[in-house]
Amino acid sequence: MFTKSPSFSLILHFLLISLNAIIMLSSATDTISQGQSISGNQTIVSKGGVFELGFFTPGKSNNYYIGIWYRRSPEVTIWTANRAAPVPDPATSKLKVTKDGNLILYNSKLPVWSSNSSSYLSSSTNINVAILLDTGNFVLRDQTNSSAILWQSFDHITDTRVPHGWIGMNKITGEYNVITPWKNTEDPAPGPFMDTIDPTGLNQFIFLWNNSRSYWNTGIWNGETFSSIPGMRADHSYTYKFVDDDKRRYFTSNLTDERNLARSVMHSSGQIQQWMWFDDAKGWELISVQPVSPCDVYSVCGAYGICDQSRKPPCTCPLGFTPTSVRDWELDGWSSGCKRNTQLKCGYKNSTSGEKDGFLPIPNVHLPADSKQQLGGKGAEECELVCLKNCSCTAYAYESECSIWRGDIRNLQSLSEGDNRADTLYLRLAASDLPKKTGEMKSIRRIAVSAAIAIVLSAIIALTLIFVRKRHGASKSPEGPLVSYSYSDLQRITKNFTEKLGGGGFGLVFKGLLSDSDFVAVKRLEGVRQGEKEFRNELGTLGRIQHVNLVRLRGFCCEGTERMLVYDYMPKGSLDNHLFRKQSTTLDWKTRYQIILGTARGLAYLHEECRECIIHCDIKPENILLESEFCPRLSDFGMAKLLGHDFSRVLTTMRGTIGYLAPEWIEGLPITPKADVYSYGMMLFEIVSGRRNSKLAEEGSIRYFPVQAARKVITGEVLSLLDEVLNGSADALELNRVCRVACWCIQEFEADRPSMAEVVKILEGVLDLKMPPFPKILQRLAEEVSMVSYYE
Repeated sequence: MFTKSPSFSLILHFLLISLNAIIMLSSATDTISQGQSISGNQTIVSKGGVFELGFFTPGKSNNYYIGIWYRRSPEVTIWTANRAAPVPDPATSKLKVTKDGNLILYNSKLPVWSSNSSSYLSSSTNINVAILLDTGNFVLRDQTNSSAILWQSFDHITDTRVPHGWIGMNKITGEYNVITPWKNTEDPAPGPFMDTIDPTGLNQFIFLWNNSRSYWNTGIWNGETFSSIPGMRADHSYTYKFVDDDKRRYFTSNLTDERNLARSVMHSSGQIQQWMWFDDAKGWELISVQPVSPCDVYSVCGAYGICDQSRKPPCTCPLGFTPTSVRDWELDGWSSGCKRNTQLKCGYKNSTSGEKDGFLPIPNVHLPADSKQQLGGKGAEECELVCLKNCSCTAYAYESECSIWRGDIRNLQSLSEGDNRADTLYLRLAASDLPKKTGEMKSIRRIAVSAAIAIVLSAIIALTLIFVRKRHGASKSPEGPLVSYSYSDLQRITKNFTEKLGGGGFGLVFKGLLSDSDFVAVKRLEGVRQGEKEFRNELGTLGRIQHVNLVRLRGFCCEGTERMLVYDYMPKGSLDNHLFRKQSTTLDWKTRYQIILGTARGLAYLHEECRECIIHCDIKPENILLESEFCPRLSDFGMAKLLGHDFSRVLTTMRGTIGYLAPEWIEGLPITPKADVYSYGMMLFEIVSGRRNSKLAEEGSIRYFPVQAARKVITGEVLSLLDEVLNGSADALELNRVCRVACWCIQEFEADRPSMAEVVKILEGVLDLKMPPFPKILQRLAEEVSMVSYYE
């Protein structure tokens, strides 16, 4: 008779335990018990099926990590264990709950990550289990006492906070729970930015670069919201709570409808993005971004990088520099910055060629304050010489006094021409990297675009145009289809681009002649990557619409690195030339009212009559062009946003011009066509008064005209708002109507603003308009020092 030995029984016992572990992990368990592990493609799933934990690899990376993701959206990872210590093969790696109660990730037999929770064990006899909860929290606890949590992922968040998660500090251990972004979209290693509770004790959160430089804060918690995020008050999707007790000081939020999903993630740009998943749409929707502009993030583009919020991606390297890591930049990780193509030589002259190092002028930038040394009243030439003789000097600027910079230049921001903060920085370059022709400023370009990419983009645009023609039918358009011009054609038409009509952030506009009297305007975009987005936007928008109050696109050129757009020529130029320049043609009231009404009709068409709702995003006098009879035509659709009529709002990066931006842009909230309504209202004040809304007074203060205008409208003194050059000659009924429309358009809450279709009916006299309330946003502006301080 066969008798079992003690050793055989022990082996059988362990085999049964191992078999039980395999069965548990193969049946979508939410638990890893003590002595068990997961490896390869094994995962655990939270009890309600909301979250899943296992090995994942981001994008096209060859590295693997332990992470937690949404089962409904597996591409979205909310937590990563070994973010700075990837493993090469999940088949030879395992996450295990060890006998001493720790969670440890092994690469083969070597530990690469640990929960370090064994020190918290109350007894060596406890049996610990790791459980993935439906909140997304991964907890290690005593199997016999569920309240005895030894470790939890919510105490160690990475780049994402989800509902029920928290951010703050543990007063007992002194540990801070902070959010740090991925290095780039394929590397979860911590980036240089951080979202943390204010260590000084104030009940607010601050965003830091390199754990040292603060670049944004939420404002103080007032019991309901943070003062710098007023949009929280109007958001009923969440309930918020700020706790300050004996154990912790932290902030948390929960969804009012648990059927939805939500996450707050710090992007590699250093911005916090708020996302929500709606089952109806089966996808994520971006709800808000803080800070709104990526350029408000300190050193978002790294050393020597230049940030331009109107472009996407926003970072570029100046001439003579290339990205330090091209791979990072391609994956939205710009903080690595730019490096010199040629190192500087210490001393006044280059030791190899005898040529001097020189300086590249970079105009229209916000000068960085870091490492800046002011040298008083030295002249411009002396300022340049001082920097050139100093081995550590990398740049200088001269604006009434000399300033020099030593070491890396950070936080350079590109500003629009005319911005009162704009200056010129002279960046030191090796002689070989300077432009060959003295005084000739080469355009600042982004990452070099290969010929292959240009060919692909050309093919995409060509296919897009074919689609547009088929969709709308070239034969149905009385104006004919878009014409594809060659570079040589446009060079001949414009006389080698000699007659400049104007320029903007994306390039210059030249006058051209197609035939005896058929003039055109040719917009030549600067740089393939810089102008590509605007080029596609203009083609995609103007290629599908026709309206008497919209500028007509005649054709395009897409040849090599050249991107050009051909429009109808507007002989009277842009509206700003007539309103704000003394030597321009005076616009009488009848003409101004025609421009006001025509512009409104063009916007109403974009918002409500197109197949897709189009939000222009940059309404201002500079973008209103005038025909020979002063018929207005909306132009410059490079920033336009398309919004399907099935959607009520969309969130996008802030675009447009300061002074015309609606409050929802500033607060980082989703926008609707009402954002254009606000800009239109601001522009009305300028058309009526013939002056800029914001003007620097002689005493150095900012005079903000809409505050005065709104008060005059409410008190019935609208005639005093009229441009002085008109000598009071205006239709009183029309003037009163326009001023009331302007006040309604700039109401703080978009629901209080009229639609552009309603504005058209009011201006046509079809609808009456009651007296508007004083816009609350103007009330706040009046109490502030200036409009500029508010927007900054």
